[in-house]
Amino acid sequence: MTHSAPSFLSAWSNFYVMTGSAAAALTGLMFVVITLVTGERSRTTRDGLSTFSTPTVLHFGAVLLISAMLCAPWHSLIHVAVLTGLSGLVGLGYAVRIAFRASKLSTYKPDLEDWICYTVLPLVAYATILAGSIGLSVAPASALFALAGGVILLIFTGIHNAWDVVTYVTIKDVDSAPSSTTSSRQ
Repeated sequence: MTHSAPSFLSAWSNFYVMTGSAAAALTGLMFVVITLVTGERSRTTRDGLSTFSTPTVLHFGAVLLISAMLCAPWHSLIHVAVLTGLSGLVGLGYAVRIAFRASKLSTYKPDLEDWICYTVLPLVAYATILAGSIGLSVAPASALFALAGGVILLIFTGIHNAWDVVTYVTIKDVDSAPSSTTSSRQ
């Protein structure tokens, strides 16, 4: 990989500053939401948090991490390729783990939209990030578009999922009787 990192990454710096900042702000908002809805504590709440909310925060964190890596002053693309590739690989493993966890929930059965938004789209995003990282050695200009696509997909998936969790919790709380202890997706 003989490509000079500054010649390729400098054109993307504004993009990654923007996506990293957005991911950081959205992560903060997720903490606020979780704090506001922690009135109910049970095993199903922990399962719901681990399956639906925690991955959303992790996806925002991955965007922040990848954005930071791509804004760093690298001299060679090999270092950023290895680090973003590892991020994509770890993200793939985590998305598979979440799919397994979602299939084991007893109090809530994910519907098609849940499977797509909480498992399929993150898998596609992390696979795209991994592919873009591998492509940095062959075609860096195109690979940077793949990395950007994976990052943007994680942000929009995270936004959808955060909204989905908030909407679900709000509707569930309105529809639930005061003595109800059922809880699933938080």
